[in-house]
Amino acid sequence: MKNVFRNFEQKKKYLVVLLLVILDILSVALAEFLALLFRFEVNIADIPLNYLNMAYQFTWINILIALLFTWLLGLYDSVWAYAGVEELLSVIFVSFLSADGMYLGMKLLHYNMPRSYYVLYFFFFMILLTASRFSYRLLRRGNHFYQTRLGKGIESRVMLIGAGDAGAMILQEMQKSEQLHKKVVCIIDDDKNLRGRSLRGVDIVGGRERILPMVAKYEITEIVIAMPSASKKEISAITDICKETECKVQILPGIYQMVNEEVSVSKLRDVEIEDLLGRDPIRVDLETIADYVRDKVVLVTGGGGSIGSELCRQIASHNPKQLIIVEIYENNAYDIQQELLHHYPELNLLVLIGSVRNTIRMNRIFEKHKPQIVFHAAAHKHVPLMEVSPNEAIKNNVFGTYNCANAAHQNGVERFVLISTDKAVNPTNIMGASKRMCEMIVQMFSRMSETRFVAVRFGNVLGSNGSVIPLFRKQIAEGGPVTVTHPDIIRYFMTIPEAVSLVLQAGAYAKGGEIFVLDMGEPVKIVDLAKNLIRLSGYRVGKDIDIVYTGLRPGEKLFEEMLMDEEGLQKTKNQLIHIGKPLEFDEEQFQEDLKQLKAAAYDETLNIREAVQRIVPTYMPEKLDDRN
Repeated sequence: MKNVFRNFEQKKKYLVVLLLVILDILSVALAEFLALLFRFEVNIADIPLNYLNMAYQFTWINILIALLFTWLLGLYDSVWAYAGVEELLSVIFVSFLSADGMYLGMKLLHYNMPRSYYVLYFFFFMILLTASRFSYRLLRRGNHFYQTRLGKGIESRVMLIGAGDAGAMILQEMQKSEQLHKKVVCIIDDDKNLRGRSLRGVDIVGGRERILPMVAKYEITEIVIAMPSASKKEISAITDICKETECKVQILPGIYQMVNEEVSVSKLRDVEIEDLLGRDPIRVDLETIADYVRDKVVLVTGGGGSIGSELCRQIASHNPKQLIIVEIYENNAYDIQQELLHHYPELNLLVLIGSVRNTIRMNRIFEKHKPQIVFHAAAHKHVPLMEVSPNEAIKNNVFGTYNCANAAHQNGVERFVLISTDKAVNPTNIMGASKRMCEMIVQMFSRMSETRFVAVRFGNVLGSNGSVIPLFRKQIAEGGPVTVTHPDIIRYFMTIPEAVSLVLQAGAYAKGGEIFVLDMGEPVKIVDLAKNLIRLSGYRVGKDIDIVYTGLRPGEKLFEEMLMDEEGLQKTKNQLIHIGKPLEFDEEQFQEDLKQLKAAAYDETLNIREAVQRIVPTYMPEKLDDRN
């Protein structure tokens, strides 16, 4: 079947070339005749007979000259449906060479034609050659323009926000494409000098204050934001206005698209929640990170998870001596292994399957490979699931951390960075309480070890496994409803790259015993996130897609705190990263409590929460009943 199709395409190509050759032959003959006719003021009777004879006698030579130059300049190989400036220049050059060839040939044969004849021939041949090459495209464009003007085949009436270079490129592509079925009917730009003007025939109707009235006036169904150099704060302000409409909103990503000249409709994406956070991305000192990671053996536990895999990506880009990934789930391990090998073929990568709960396995890994820097990201993090399996949270989070920290201490690791959470502050769930104990473990080891032990605490991560945003998107795609646990629930949010940048920066600042905390701005109401996602997906809240409140889940609280009162707060060089001073606690008693807790967890005791509360007094579960 493929051979049949290939043969058909080849025959089609040959037929097109043959047609062009015939048209070129006719164009040469017609251009010669028109040149003589216009030379003698469009009166055929005034043309001397000897001029007609010389032109006729030289026609076949002229045809061969013209066809030769046309072939040499590739005018039989171009795809004329998409011809542009380069093809037009080639047509002009062929016409010039054909006229020059005819002039030299006639001089050699002593044919004395008027000099204006050659100039007129050049212009007429160029016009005819252009017409034969561009007519198909002009017909297509004309039909597309006609259909667009009538509104036929148009599925979306688009408002374009941004009349700069990026906006112009997006507009051009939408106007040229016959597949997009989108029509840009108005443009918004805050530049007052542009108001009342037009871009490629589309009116610039005003600044952002005109978005809502223009949406109604032009019956807009889709809004495209083409402002790649705008700050997150500015994008957030514009999307806040757009979400008051019922339009679908798409956005062109950052300024790097302009630098790489990658502006196109294919680069547009739906507006995401991070566009609405109203703050610029967290900036870190990449050179500092590179300095302490470069040429070091770095180990990441839980390297296949959301945070762990991003840690591996960023570490790999800073030229470590070796990157070791420890992961219990082989599918995740395989995925990140293949990704890193593809993007960093020179990377010295070792992927190991193992559980942090396995003391012997962890000790053997540390003894054999001698990592210098450890990022401990392996943990059970899903709050409701851990509430019904609290012993598993203790085994994996608390004693998995203890195993790794002890192995790091015994094997002379330089830095050990624990991934913690805001849920460790005044925890109401077993997951948060387990992470609070993890923080206490690294602080305890910091006081007894040469290794620099630190913890990094941050809030909810957008797009991570189990986060609310992917769930909302899935529910919207399925037609709803979108489920929210409580109308007043709020959370701090950050992106995965921001979270990982913070972890890496903390490793650079580490002196030992710190708990690093990110200033993540103002908390966000979950119900507002749900409403914004629904609106920016082009649906109406309560009409197209409903929001349903399901009630707080086990262990969930309405808000998360970032810093306990007794921890204090200290700034770092990065104004958005703060340090909580180490807590004072009885380490001997803590060690004894951990032994009892471990025995209780592995005995599958039913009252594990009571044991946890004795170690973490700030742990205040709603009920100390058995839920496992």
